[in-house]
Amino acid sequence: MKRCLEDLIVHYDITMFYVGNQGAFDSIVRSVLRELAEQYANITYAVVLAYLPPERKDDLARFEDYSDTMYPEGIETVPKRFAIDWRNHWLLKQADYVVAYITHSWGGAAQYAELAAKKRKIVINLTE
Repeated sequence: MKRCLEDLIVHYDITMFYVGNQGAFDSIVRSVLRELAEQYANITYAVVLAYLPPERKDDLARFEDYSDTMYPEGIETVPKRFAIDWRNHWLLKQADYVVAYITHSWGGAAQYAELAAKKRKIVINLTE
């Protein structure tokens, strides 16, 4: 994955990256982007939230870092059960390239990669 993202930075002059926050793949991408942002001063990234994080009142709350997150305008009017879908469509509108890790033809990742391809986005499946 790091090689793929570096290739987009170095050879395609991509400077802005968006990533979700729902699963392990998103966590790995976030970690790699954090590392790449230190290495390449010209890039930025944002973790795009589908929901506002819950308020925590315990001692662990002070360790949570949301400085690299954003909440897209308009999502606040979307019912919670549709928020991830709405956010994912928002991500597709912003993207020229979509990097995915698709292991089967069903499910959310495959669905959005197919939609991205229909919208003429360049889809990079890391499993290929």
